[in-house]
Amino acid sequence: MAIERVNRIDDCVAVRRVLVSVSNKTGLESFVQDLADVSPGVTFYSTGGTYAVLEPLVASLRRASLVPISDYTGQPEMRGGLVKTLDYRIYLGLLAETYNHDHQQDMRRLEAVSFDMTVVNLYPFQRTISSPDVDLEDARGNIDIGGPAMLRAAAKNFLRVLAVSDPQDYEPVCAHLRRNGGASSLQLRKELAQKAFRVTSEYDAAIAAYLECVQDNELHQPYAAGEGGA
Repeated sequence: MAIERVNRIDDCVAVRRVLVSVSNKTGLESFVQDLADVSPGVTFYSTGGTYAVLEPLVASLRRASLVPISDYTGQPEMRGGLVKTLDYRIYLGLLAETYNHDHQQDMRRLEAVSFDMTVVNLYPFQRTISSPDVDLEDARGNIDIGGPAMLRAAAKNFLRVLAVSDPQDYEPVCAHLRRNGGASSLQLRKELAQKAFRVTSEYDAAIAAYLECVQDNELHQPYAAGEGGA
């Protein structure tokens, strides 16, 4: 059965819908412009601060569109931005398998869309804790939830979804898509899935190591409302 399923997977997947939610916005605008060039008609789905950066850019592009995640999910972001992308329709669009009849019925039932690429990088937890005056609340506020969840979902479904977790991969990804008529290859999706799992693994390891060093007296410091979120 597993062999039958793999044989029904297309090697190349056209990039038509891209889920974008990044903390580090370095190179994002040029990447989005390049994606619009190599994949005419591409639709970007985005959140919060990322959406604010992309809105004027995509408005100036003739061959791309931009959808706020809250419009797609039908739910506003949690106040303070703590919850933005933890939504059933989003994960249906990342994890549903094209060859699975039941999955496709669920997609139609909820009028969900399939995402072909995720562009996600994580809150700067490691950079935050490297500051000499960091406190527990600063560190806790920079623990990303939605980012790792989206990366892991996209990477798990690398048979169909391209997971881009590093701005340094923007140019190589666009060059690859340009060579392949706007489609990603199975080999590239597998390679970037490996990288995404490595990124989330190192991220979680850094959080665990930090919490191991937190002293009991630090647990009772005053807490303030943090920002960020999934």
